[in-house]
Amino acid sequence: MRSVTLLFAAALWLLSFTVLAAPRVQVVGLFPGAAVVNVDGQRKLVRVGQVGPGGVEVVSADSKGAVLRVEGVERSYALSRELSAGFAEPDRRQLSIAQGQGGHYWVAGSINGQPVQFLVDTGATSVAINEIQARRLGIDYRVDGRQMVVNTASGTAKAWWVHLNSVKVGAIDVLGVEAVVVEGAAPADALLGMSFLGRVSWREDQGVLRLESKI
Repeated sequence: MRSVTLLFAAALWLLSFTVLAAPRVQVVGLFPGAAVVNVDGQRKLVRVGQVGPGGVEVVSADSKGAVLRVEGVERSYALSRELSAGFAEPDRRQLSIAQGQGGHYWVAGSINGQPVQFLVDTGATSVAINEIQARRLGIDYRVDGRQMVVNTASGTAKAWWVHLNSVKVGAIDVLGVEAVVVEGAAPADALLGMSFLGRVSWREDQGVLRLESKI
């Protein structure tokens, strides 16, 4: 009887260990063919067929949800903003940008971890860079991008629609940002458009542009 009790206790201990060891997986961003996954607090943009934190693989993804393979098991995930007691609510990060010459706002930042000088452009629908900048940043836009035509100050131009792993200004880091790579040398400065600004809070106040991250 004692041996049976010990075996039962050992089985319960193993079950508890398995439950505790299971990773906490959330989808916190959705895009066609990619998802931003959060595994035990570690966030990363993962494309379909790729493996992210904790060995989590993205099987499929669109604007409605994603199918992830976690520890060999496929499961559907909807977009989540849930925070558990085990995860502290993140602080809202803020950045103030002083107005520069001509009433414009310039700010140093990064794309995919590489330094970039941005011109804030609330009239641009997305982040935009020229093809020279894209090559410097290691963005293979002709292979990974989708060709399109955009309107510029000089007329129409060939461009490629791409996904950036991350865009960061100050302490504000946004993952999975839509962007456009424009053929040629324009725009001279990378444009920080609404595909980034639409995912943060921002307001202009007496010559200062104030940005704040969203939870």
